[in-house]
This record gives sequence, structure tokens and C-alpha cells, in this order.
Amino acid sequence: MKKFSSLAIWALVAASALPGCVASKKYDDLKARQASTEQARADIERQQRQAVTELKKTTDELAQMRLQNRRLIDDSTETGRNLRRTRQLNTQLTDSYDKLLKNSDRTIADKNADYNKIAKDLARREAELGELDTNLKKSRADIDKLTADLTAREARLAELQKALAQKDKAVNDLRASVSNALRGFKGTDLEVKMKDGKVYVSLSEQLLFKTGSTKVDPKGQEALKQLAAALQNQPDVNVVVEGHTDNVAFTRPTAAMQDNWDLSVLRATEIARLLTTGGVQPQRVTASGRSQYVPVAANDTPANKALNRRTEIILTPKLDELFKILDTNSSSGQ
Repeated sequence: MKKFSSLAIWALVAASALPGCVASKKYDDLKARQASTEQARADIERQQRQAVTELKKTTDELAQMRLQNRRLIDDSTETGRNLRRTRQLNTQLTDSYDKLLKNSDRTIADKNADYNKIAKDLARREAELGELDTNLKKSRADIDKLTADLTAREARLAELQKALAQKDKAVNDLRASVSNALRGFKGTDLEVKMKDGKVYVSLSEQLLFKTGSTKVDPKGQEALKQLAAALQNQPDVNVVVEGHTDNVAFTRPTAAMQDNWDLSVLRATEIARLLTTGGVQPQRVTASGRSQYVPVAANDTPANKALNRRTEIILTPKLDELFKILDTNSSSGQ
């Protein structure tokens, strides 16, 4: 461009040197060409700038395309790796699926076997539950029956306790009555005591009999008379007369009395007779002899032998009401 401008200047100078209109025409031509040249130069510069711009744009696009290409290459490489990993994973998943499928079939078979076992156990337990329910209902019925029986037994027990209390009161009252009737005879010859729910009136031989005799002395008869009077007011009392001896054998047995058995029985019979004569109903009286076989002391001294030679009158309140209750309980228990 600089070279082209120098030529134009030289052309102008040469034109100024020409004379006349020739020089003017040439000048105009030169000027027109110069203007054309300037226009061409401007067009060229504009085209050049446009070409530079387009070149820069193309260069940028090329760089961008190269960048995208590299990215695509990188993406393709990564995609390839991912594809290979995916294929490997797919192979592994396929193998796992096949194994799971096989295991699933085996598991399903095992589960079916377990289910069948559980179903059988459930059926058995339901049967057991039904049996337990039946037993429970039966047990409840038994409990209800036992409760009713217990209530009835408690009622009978209360009745029995009441009867026993009445019996104990009757025995105590009887002992008090007998003790009061025989208060003039108390001492070593007569003793009133309670034992096993009964009243025992123990009379010594010295009070009642002479040695070897079966006849009651007057003092003894008076005591028996007082006792009979007291028993008349006790119609519900049974009387047992027991004769006792020591162990001394008879030296001269008789036809009526061979040994201590006969002596104990005859003395008991005599006392029973005196009690009934005194007003005690005969059906309430029992006479028995125990001979020497129920001693209260060892037969080793005269004093102990004297203790064994005795008559015991055992007074027992009638226990009809008590026996009735016991019989009712026994029948209920069966």
C-alpha cells in the first residue's frame, strides 16, 4: 500500500509538469484513478479486515471444534470404559441372577418344606389348644364344683366346730357339776379330772371297798349317791364304770371269784348297780373290769399298788349331734 501511494504522488508531479489541458485531463484521470485506487484500497482493507475477522472466527471455531473433538475423544474413551465396565457388570449380574435363580428354586423348595412343617405344627398346636380349652372348661367346672364342695365343707366345719364347742362346754359343765357334787370327798381317795374330752372320777379302793371285797363301804355309798344325784340332771351323759386292781394274785380263789379279772368286774358291777339305784338310767351305764392291766403306777411299792386299786367312773356326753355331722361329712366325701 505504501508503494502504491508513492506512484500516485509521482504521477501527480509529472502531471503538473505537463503543459495545457493535456496536463489537466491527465490530472483528472490520475485523480479519478487515485480515487478508484483509494476506493479499491478501502475495499481491500475492508475485505482484509473482514477476512481477518472471519479467519479469527474460523480459528476460534476450529479451536472449539478441536476442543469438542478432544472432549468427544475423551467421552468416547470414557464411554468405552463405561461400556466395558457395564458389559462386565452385566456379565456379573447375569451370573448372579443365574445363581440367585438356582438358589431361589432351592430356597422356595426349602420354604415350602418349612411351610408344610409349620402348617403341621400349627394344626397340632390348634388341636392341643382345643384340647387345652376343653380341659380348661372341665377344670373350671371342677373348680366350681370344688368351690361349692368347699363352701359346703366350710359350713359343715363351722357346724362341727360349733358342736365341738358345745361338747367341750358340756364336758366342762359336767366336770364342774360332778366336782361340786363330790366336793365333800375330795382328797387322795377321790379325784375328778378331764382327759380326752371325758370326765374321769377316780375312786380309791380305800373309799369304796375293803381288801378283796366287792361290797361298797357306807362312805363310798354316800359318794356314789351324791354322784348319781348329779348325773340325774345330766341325761345326755353316758357312764362307764371301770374296775382296776394291782398285780397281787389271789391266794385263795373262790367259786365266785377266781382272779383279779373277776374282782375288777364284780366291783364295777356293784358300783353300776348303786348308781342306777341312785337314779341313773341303767341304759346309760356300762360296767367293765380291766383287772391289773391298766395301772397308773408301777406295782413296786405298797403306795403305788394302792393307787392301782381303784375304780374309774368315766362320764362322756352323748355326741349324737357331733356323730351326725361327722357322718354327713363322711357321706359327702364319698
